[in-house]
Parts: sequence; C-alpha cells; structure tokens
Amino acid sequence: KIFQAVVSCVGHDGTIYIIPKSFEIELNKLMTEIQSNFKCLGLLEPYCWKKGEACVVRGSDTMWYRGKVVELGGSTLQVQYIDHGCVERIPQCHLYPTTLYTGIPPFCIPCQLYKTVPIGNFWQQDAVDCLQELLTNEEVEIHVQELPDNPWGKLSINLYFGGMSLSSFMAYHKYCVAEDCQDISELELLEGDFAVSPSYMLPPLPIPGDTFPVRVTHLVSPKEVYISLDPSKNLMKQSTTEGDANCDSELESLDEALKWCNKSVESLPLLTHFQTEMPCLVEYQDGLWYRAKLLAVEEFDPVKILIQFVDYGSFSVVPTSRLRHIPYHLLKYPVQAVRALLAGFKPALYNKNVERIPYSPEWSVEALWAMMECVEGKQLSASMLALSPEVTISLFEDDQNLVHMKLIEMGLADLDE
Repeated sequence: KIFQAVVSCVGHDGTIYIIPKSFEIELNKLMTEIQSNFKCLGLLEPYCWKKGEACVVRGSDTMWYRGKVVELGGSTLQVQYIDHGCVERIPQCHLYPTTLYTGIPPFCIPCQLYKTVPIGNFWQQDAVDCLQELLTNEEVEIHVQELPDNPWGKLSINLYFGGMSLSSFMAYHKYCVAEDCQDISELELLEGDFAVSPSYMLPPLPIPGDTFPVRVTHLVSPKEVYISLDPSKNLMKQSTTEGDANCDSELESLDEALKWCNKSVESLPLLTHFQTEMPCLVEYQDGLWYRAKLLAVEEFDPVKILIQFVDYGSFSVVPTSRLRHIPYHLLKYPVQAVRALLAGFKPALYNKNVERIPYSPEWSVEALWAMMECVEGKQLSASMLALSPEVTISLFEDDQNLVHMKLIEMGLADLDE
C-alpha cells in the first residue's frame, strides 16, 4: 500500500511517527470535540496515576490532546501524545485522567525503515537529529512493506521525500546499512573529472507554428530573453497535449526535490573542482540553494565564479563558498528557462549620445528598461518560429498585440521585415 502522510514526530530511538493524510479530517474533528469538552484546568487535587493510564494533556499551545502515561516519577510524568507520537515530561497539573476517548485508535502510526540497520544496531544521536531536522511536519510518501506481528508494533516502511528514498539517504550519509539501496547512485554527487561532463536536459519544446503560454524569466537584451513554458495554463494550440500534465508534475517534483535539498544542504560538500558548464547548486540572495551551471572564473583573489541559474536564466558572480556539489537526481528534471531570440524588430539607428548596454551596444539601456516593463511578471503567449539554429519566437501580450510594438512606438526599435 502506498499513501501520503505527514511525519508528526521522530522519537529518541528513531521511531518515525506518521499521520496518514486520509486521517486528517477525523483527527481535526476529534481535536475540536476535546477542546469543547475540556474547558477546565488540569487536575489540581492529588491523584494516584498508573502507568499506561489514559488522559488528556494540556500542550504548550494551551490545546488539549489525548495522552497516555508511560513513566511515573515525582511531580512530573512522562506522557505520550498518542495522536502525534512525541513523549514529554508533563507536570501533573496539566493532565486530566479520562476514559472518554479510549475507544478511538491513535491517529499516528509508529514506523521503522524496512531492512535498514542503524550503525551500532540503534540510531545514534546525530542520526536521530538528522531524521528530526529532515522529516518533522513534512509531507512524505509511505510504501508499506511489512505489518507488525503485534498490533502495537512498528510498521515496516520505505519512506520517500522529494522522490528520494530515506533509507538510501541515511545509508549514503553512513548512519545505517540498507539492504535495498536502489537509488543510492542518484545521491552520488557530481564530482571529479569527466571525459564528458553530465549536463541538464532541455524541456520538450513546441514545434514551429505552435502558440503557447510563456513567462519571461530573464532579459539579456530586448531581443534575447529566457522564457519559462508555463505548464499551468492550457496551450491555445498544441501538437503535444500529453506533455502538459507531465510538465506540471515535473515542476512540482523539482520544487519538492529542491526543498529537501535545501534542508540537507550542509551535508553537500563545497565545490573545489571547476569545469565550464558543470552543474552545481548555488546559494541565492534569499539564502536558498538553486540549480545552476558554471560559466567562467571571473576573479582570482579571492576566487569568484560566473554562474547561471538554469531555471531562471539569470547570471551571478559568486564566491566559492556559495557553490556546492549537486546530487545526481536533480539532473533528471529539465531546465525551466530556455534561451530564445525575439523576431520582428531590430535596434533603432545607433545614436552614440544615448547610454548603451555594455555587452550589447547596439541596444540602448532605455530600450532594455522599456522591454522589461512590457514583460515583467506578465503572462504572455509566444509563437514558435524556429528551433534551430536558435530558438526564435514572436512574443504577444494577452490581447494578441506583439510585445515589441511598444518599443517601436517609443522609437527605441525598428520593424525588421
């Protein structure tokens, strides 16, 4: 059985507690009922608690939860939140004994990784810290492998996050030995010398004559742009319809894979070997890491590298401390930004008194700003004119007007028949 679940807690012994997504509505209903039944404080008079006794617990968020006493000891008791799995020491004044909800089974399921043996036969503290950091409150995919012998025992599972197997991830980081590491090779990093360097794939492109929705993600000049084919919109006229849903889920899984990568980025080594066009992960100004490729060494003391963010098209010069090895599995998603030339217009006659774009002096800076205003953040449509030698398109606003007509009206470009 395969289902989606949220990891509610990872125990100190490495037990993974999950709440199946299908249980969420029932659990919320129960929580609402408990809150309306218990408007009091905890039990204030002395009470003789017994191990295993059912109770409700007032959590640090002042909500009441179902609990079970697991350990006695003085003024505080060890209590397990039975619908979330976590165990805490709780003062007696925050507990209330009740048998009101004992007929409803716990909503969380304790799990262990199938055929996975922790180093030293139990999960070491650093491995538990890693599991907690990686999984707590995250949505994951569960593949049930074996039911427990005893109904209170642990379910044996394979767990996948962002398309990656947790057993393989933990084995790769030497926290355990997993019998079934089918995708450990995907976790291998891109490093060392290559006769042929691995590279990113291009997405499937529409054929000449097709019209399709796009967003412009980066402008190099008014004529050279990077576009993202927008999978969330239906294509107006499309020769490959089945590519659409596929593309959408691919974008979703790339976002998911990057999210997980960002959570464990500290475990990825810094880049020390530089090769043109080599894929890597680069930290952006927002503190998150994105897919990129190396283009050139720009400065030598200290070393700074020119890179391009492949899912946006933009360029940046970054210190080596912001470059890390990229796991192989991030190469299977096509790049989200494609370079394209815009047809139908050319730069206006050269006027040397106007500020020019340094790397593209045939264009004025004003023309670049005007083009930015026409395309930035807008949903546009494009018509494919040619795929080679370069991807060439006509770009339209939603009212079917050619985007470059604005530049021509402003005298910043001329029509190019």
